[in-house]
Amino acid sequence: MMNKYAFPLLAIKPGFIVLIVILVLILAGIIALYFLGKKAQKKQAEQQEFMEANKQTVSMLIIDKKRMKLKESGLPQTVIDQVPKLMRGQKLPIVKVKVGPQIMNLISDEKIFDQIPLKKEVRATVSGIYILSVKGLHGKIEVAPPKKKGFFKRAMEAAQEKAGAKPVK
Repeated sequence: MMNKYAFPLLAIKPGFIVLIVILVLILAGIIALYFLGKKAQKKQAEQQEFMEANKQTVSMLIIDKKRMKLKESGLPQTVIDQVPKLMRGQKLPIVKVKVGPQIMNLISDEKIFDQIPLKKEVRATVSGIYILSVKGLHGKIEVAPPKKKGFFKRAMEAAQEKAGAKPVK
């Protein structure tokens, strides 16, 4: 006759087994994301290094700037074909510029898009079709005033100030 405690692993409740399986799957997901993140970080560092090596300073007149989808941007078809399919629906900061006699569309860095003045001549650092930085050619570039904070953001900052924590930017 077999004792019911002879095999203690068979006495584990099914809910506990499900919990262990879920924890193992979450752990596997976190490990996969870690390695994918490291790979993406390496790739980004290589691209940044490539852009720094190929950058040029160009004088250009800014005609227009908008955030628009890649298909509507007016960029060459070869550029659109090289972009991953998931990124094609995303809006990008597109700047229409006049460089010498030629009018072209360039992609701006997200960090400097708000600093780019309209209808002014600027000296920009460009790598291919990507604008890395902008400096005013005639005088200083006017920085847009900061946006008004919403109700939730003001309430969050007030709560953090009362708690003695640094405000989140």
